Amino acid sequence: MTAEPLPSDVLEQRAAEQRARLQNSVAELRSAVRERLDMKRTAREHFGPVASVASLVMLLLGYGIAGFFVSD
Repeated sequence: MTAEPLPSDVLEQRAAEQRARLQNSVAELRSAVRERLDMKRTAREHFGPVASVASLVMLLLGYGIAGFFVSD
């Protein structure tokens, strides 16, 4: 005769399994978020558009600042 585990034991075991799964899910989410928010890697992957936008912003800023010093 084998005694079956008490319902509280089963519940505790399930809770422990769920905690372990939740911790794994959180770790995976943190890793995914860290990868998505890595600005250096993102800039490297999209160097052309980033460089184009930065050049355009600097060009407009340069014209704006030069406008203060040039009289019409």
